[in-house]
Amino acid sequence: MPAITFIHPDGKSDCVETSVGESAMQAATRHGLDGILAECGGNAMCATCHVYVDESWLARLPAMADDEDALLDGTASERRPTSRLSCQIKITPELDGLVVKLPERQV
Repeated sequence: MPAITFIHPDGKSDCVETSVGESAMQAATRHGLDGILAECGGNAMCATCHVYVDESWLARLPAMADDEDALLDGTASERRPTSRLSCQIKITPELDGLVVKLPERQV
């Protein structure tokens, strides 16, 4: 099973197993991780699953859609060049080991 490492603002990290086709947001909420609220349930409508993707993984992700780009302009924490919505990161075998950092706040 692919794994994702979520790094919390305090430096603590959680490595969770996920399934191919599941989103990073679904993996986080299924494992009860603090820091991913996912208020809209993964429908790309709220930006409460904002993460910062480790730079070494950015090129492996699919291009950002316009709706995700627009939502990232309204995140509670600073938008950075590595910002993505975790609901839009679908896990593939190539993303095994993905590392994302959680922002300080989602709302």
